[in-house]
Amino acid sequence: MTTANNGRLSIRSGWKIWIPVLIGIAVAVYMIMSAIREEKFIADPNGNYEWVDNNQNGLVDFSDPSEFKLSTCCGSYSRQRFTDAIGKLDWGWMSVLGIFMAFVMMMVRDLAYMWRIRLLTEKRLTWRQSFRVIMIWEFASAVTPGVVGGAAVAMFILNKEKIEMGRATALVMITALLDELFYILVVPILLLIAGTAALFPIDLTKSIFGLDLHVVGLFWIAFSFIALITFLLFFAVFVSPSSFGSFLIFICRLPFLNRFSHRAERLKQDIIVTSAELKNKAFSFWVKAFMATAISWTARFLVINFLLFSIVPFTDHLVIFARQLSMWVILLVSPTPGGSGIAEFVFSGFLSDFVPFGLAGLFAVLWRLISYYPYLLIGAIVLPRWLGGDDENRE
Repeated sequence: MTTANNGRLSIRSGWKIWIPVLIGIAVAVYMIMSAIREEKFIADPNGNYEWVDNNQNGLVDFSDPSEFKLSTCCGSYSRQRFTDAIGKLDWGWMSVLGIFMAFVMMMVRDLAYMWRIRLLTEKRLTWRQSFRVIMIWEFASAVTPGVVGGAAVAMFILNKEKIEMGRATALVMITALLDELFYILVVPILLLIAGTAALFPIDLTKSIFGLDLHVVGLFWIAFSFIALITFLLFFAVFVSPSSFGSFLIFICRLPFLNRFSHRAERLKQDIIVTSAELKNKAFSFWVKAFMATAISWTARFLVINFLLFSIVPFTDHLVIFARQLSMWVILLVSPTPGGSGIAEFVFSGFLSDFVPFGLAGLFAVLWRLISYYPYLLIGAIVLPRWLGGDDENRE
């Protein structure tokens, strides 16, 4: 009888897990299909649509049908779907190779992240656990604004994998510090090599929070913000973890967070202990951690290089790579989930010199199909099972 009851409970528990999994998969598939079927307008001297600035902002929104109307004589835009653009491409072995390598780069990126998290946790996480942590982390990054990213939930993820909350907090701060440090070190080097003129389109502007900013100004605002965050993270982890812990205790004493105040002191002590351990790490430890960070970000940028290679094999890939770094500096402080609103803008603007005429929208969708939507799909499968404990987690 007990065995039968356990069997029924197991079935019910399984359904409780699989229902959100199926719902998540359905939502992810719907978003992918919507992106594929979405109609955009492209500049076309022989088109049959003309632009109408309905919102009076002086900017062409290629995804807003209300800004375009049929023209009887002098249209300069045409309507295009993703499937239409795909059909116009001349597919050959280089196209297949380029797209295949773009997927490979995403795999390399995630493997480097898994290596880094195992390194930082001193291999307390298995490769299987590291995979779950990174996939859920990326899922959180995909559905939250770029300025927030997955860090807001990463501490919870690590804590659920039996990493003490204070240690998890410090480790998440270290990963953020390594990411920001990569930009601070690499971007100036590429600016010196390629030059400012090569990295920024001349007439590119964007309205952010109601302000019209030129791309160079937007970049330096974002870069300054990242430099400030890097300094604060370094100070909190390596200079004065005690002050940072005291700040957390103060925050937890606020009325709406008061129920967490009894945990704040333990959190502070864990952060101090973890900070002391990290300070005593060998130089080789930090070299490996930064190497994993550099590999992951480099692989991420090479996704676009290989996408462009699939259509335009012979182009200046160093400039493409350098522009992506400046582009992602802006995306890191993006106010939209996954940098979605700005992503299409900077893709068509930053890389328009290298994208064949009329294919900017196609590349933006391809980019998201490879680097964004898979995390929604994988997250929809992994997250409910992980939360429900229907996995070999907590190994």
